[in-house]
Amino acid sequence: MMSQRSKRELWETIQPRYLKACKAEKQKILDEFIAATGYHRKYAIRILRHGYPRGQHTRRGKKPVYRGEVVVALEQIWEIYGRICSKRLHPFLPEGIKILERCGEMRLSPETKQLLLRMSRATMDRCLRPVRFQLPHGLSTTKPGTLLKKAIAVRTFADWDADQPGFIEIDLVAHCGDRAEGQYLNTLTCTDICTGWTEPIALRRRSQQTVRDALHALRPQLPFALLGIDSDNGSEFINELLYRYCVEDHITFTRSRPYQKNDQAHVEQKNWSVVRHTVGYARLESDAELALLTSIYADLRLYINFFQPVLKLVFKGRVDGKFIKTYDQASTPYQRIMTRKDIPLETKARFTDLYVRLNPVALRNSIDQKVDQLWKLSK
Repeated sequence: MMSQRSKRELWETIQPRYLKACKAEKQKILDEFIAATGYHRKYAIRILRHGYPRGQHTRRGKKPVYRGEVVVALEQIWEIYGRICSKRLHPFLPEGIKILERCGEMRLSPETKQLLLRMSRATMDRCLRPVRFQLPHGLSTTKPGTLLKKAIAVRTFADWDADQPGFIEIDLVAHCGDRAEGQYLNTLTCTDICTGWTEPIALRRRSQQTVRDALHALRPQLPFALLGIDSDNGSEFINELLYRYCVEDHITFTRSRPYQKNDQAHVEQKNWSVVRHTVGYARLESDAELALLTSIYADLRLYINFFQPVLKLVFKGRVDGKFIKTYDQASTPYQRIMTRKDIPLETKARFTDLYVRLNPVALRNSIDQKVDQLWKLSK
């Protein structure tokens, strides 16, 4: 079977001869052309006389609605708010546009704004598909702690139904690059199970004392009282120092099962979406890098907690033989805090005052500039 290109080349060769030939010769040329191309006789005659049709292809179906300025605005908003998925961006879009207009970072025409607010999640995914990308993965440096395992209760994924702010999962992210030898910086990630409130903290080294001091310094920054912590089985967590600190301050201390990362799914997800997605996988070890990483996290904690909507699992089980997961509507940790009746009004007022003074674009630009400096130092 000839390709379309070969058929056109054959037509270009024989058409001049066909037009000049007598009736008997045309009959012979036409038979040869039909045998080679497989065209219908009437179609072959029309092509040999007049050439291939040059009319433009008419696209079937509806004309695309979301294009041009709408797609450009969507890409800008998606970039500003951390390239989050449509399930998180879609419910936050009205509030996100209002924030950008309030800060003077975006001016949208009424038509573009209306189209953005009408856009479905599937359409967002379609429009954003060309600009998505993937990132690599890093090393695990968790070393098991053997002390006090019997004193610290095991907590599994079945206990994730905590509906009170203050119970957080904690984990360390190692900035060791592609080798785990020597000293390197670490990030302590703390995520509240109920609200999704997340705090990344830069640590000079991986030790019992630095983890304990970081948790102690973290508590005044939280919009709720610290009621419990859940860690993996690393020796930096499972030790007498942290255990005694929790007992004295009446903080519930639990741990996950060994080799079961799913028991800490909340903080493990933040390790990637917050820490790795921001600072990457380079090796960090100097004091200058520590100072810069601390400065990045000072902006990042505001950016993710006030402007990054999160989904919360509300149901997981089998329905008609299928395993179903149901999530609530995506909301930022700040929005979830504001809806809680067990958060004092003074705390809500303090965080609301902070919220109205924040500019997500300024935070994003500051984070990006500092990350560029960090990468230059690490190289």
